[in-house]
Amino acid sequence: MSRVLLIEDDPAVRRGVSLGLRHRGHEVLVVSTGEDGLAELVASAPDVVLLDLMLPGMSGLATCRRIRAFSQVPIVILSARADDVDVVVGLEAGADDYVIKPASGEVIEARIRAVLRRTAQAAAPGQAARTAHGDLLIDRTALRVLKHGAELALAPTELKLLLFLSAAPEQTFSRQQLLEQVWEHTFHGDYRLVDACVMRLRAKIEDDPRSPRYIQTVRGFGYRFGPL
Repeated sequence: MSRVLLIEDDPAVRRGVSLGLRHRGHEVLVVSTGEDGLAELVASAPDVVLLDLMLPGMSGLATCRRIRAFSQVPIVILSARADDVDVVVGLEAGADDYVIKPASGEVIEARIRAVLRRTAQAAAPGQAARTAHGDLLIDRTALRVLKHGAELALAPTELKLLLFLSAAPEQTFSRQQLLEQVWEHTFHGDYRLVDACVMRLRAKIEDDPRSPRYIQTVRGFGYRFGPL
């Protein structure tokens, strides 16, 4: 099972989440501040981070940005409000997913499993392991993306989104299709995950994110890869 770093200020949430995950076989490392979370991340190399937005001292958003400055570990935000603007800002800062509190142990574990599967996407049968698209080289076996020969640091969700779209150049996918295929969510309407990830991915792979060459918007519908 996975090693989970839980950064959570609320003692009741810490206790409930950690007990639920340990009951399901996960190793859980628990801290209550962003500063301690960063130190534990370096010391213990967890597989995934559960990050509360409401932290004393360094905020959850600042912690997310600090993590992304040196690590591509999957980050799942814990938020008490579904409409919280901080959720959107957190996704734009590099988080891979979010869970609204209170949430059952089953929901939290499902999100953890889904985000970890994004780190293990290999080439499908009959699909080329390495493909070149303009300045990009996508290696589906090594799970690496290079631009002008230099490897890009992509978070797991960014990588899976790029792998999914680039597997079908010029095919347009709706936000709902991407939500289901990349994030493995079955509920409708939560497109903030998709749009925030597209924005982050464009910032890394495009020469000019405002005039994207690779991840193109199809207005009123969704996104497509290319044409180049």
